[in-house]
Amino acid sequence: MSALYASTRAELLRLRRWPALWVLLGVWITLNVTFGYVFDYVAYRRGDASPIGDGAPPDALLAGLLPAAAPVTLVQGMPLFGGALVMIMGALTVGSGYGWGTWKTVLTQGPGRGAAFGGTLVALSVFVTGLVLASALVDLGISVGIAVLEGQPVDLPAAGDAVQAVGAGLLVLGMWAAAGVLVGVLTRSPALGVGLGLVWALVVETLLRGVVGVLPGIAPVTDHLPGTAAGSLVGALGGVAEGTGDGTPGVLDVLGGATATGWLVGYLVGFAVLALLLVRRRDVS
Repeated sequence: MSALYASTRAELLRLRRWPALWVLLGVWITLNVTFGYVFDYVAYRRGDASPIGDGAPPDALLAGLLPAAAPVTLVQGMPLFGGALVMIMGALTVGSGYGWGTWKTVLTQGPGRGAAFGGTLVALSVFVTGLVLASALVDLGISVGIAVLEGQPVDLPAAGDAVQAVGAGLLVLGMWAAAGVLVGVLTRSPALGVGLGLVWALVVETLLRGVVGVLPGIAPVTDHLPGTAAGSLVGALGGVAEGTGDGTPGVLDVLGGATATGWLVGYLVGFAVLALLLVRRRDVS
C-alpha cells in the first residue's frame, strides 16, 4: 500500500504539471458550456427554436437553462465528446510512458508493476472526478446566473438528481478513461493510441449502429458496445436521444438505465484489469 500511495502521489504530480491535462479540461468545459448553454441562450433571446438538441421552442429552451435542469445538461455531452477527451487523456498518460521510456525507468528502479500502474489508474480516477465536479459547479453557476438575469426563481436541482448525474458522469468518463488506458498499453504509443481510440469512439461504433438496419444480426453486439451503454445511461437520466427528433449526438435509448449501468461497470473493470495484466506480463521495451 505504501508503494501504491507513493506511485499515486508521483502520478498526480506529473498530471498536475502536464499542460495536456489542463488543455483537455479546458476544452471539455468550453464545449459543455457552449453547447449546453451559450447556443440555446442566444436562440432564446432571439426567440428562435433551439439550434441543437431537440429543436425546443423558446419557452422550453429557458426551462432547460435553469438550475433544475443542470444535472441533465452536465451529462448530455459525456457519452461522445467528453468520452473522447478523457480517452485521449488515458491513452496519453499510459502511452507516453512507453514513448518516453519512463516506464522502463520506473519499473527498474521503483516499485513493482502492480503498484506503479495502480498509481496511474488512481491518479486518472482523481482527474476524472475533478473534471466531473468542476463541470457540475460551472454548469450550476451558469444556470443560476441565467435564472437571475431572466428574473426566474432559482430552484436548485433535487439532491437525488444531482447525485445521479455526477455518478453517471463518473461512470461514463471513467469507462472511457479506462478504455484509453487499455489502448495506450496495447499500442505502446501515445499518438497511435489516441488515433485508434478516437476512431473507435467517434467512427466505428456509429457506423456499426448505422448498419443494423441492413444487418439486423449484429444488433445484439451493437446494443451492448461501450458507447451504446454510455449513451443509454445518459438517455435514461433524461438526455434527448438520437432518433427522437434532433437528439443529442451520442445519447441513446437502446438500453435501460440499470442494464446500461451494469455494462459500464463491466467495461470499466474489464478494461482496467486487462491493461494491468498486459503491463505485468509483457516486456516494457
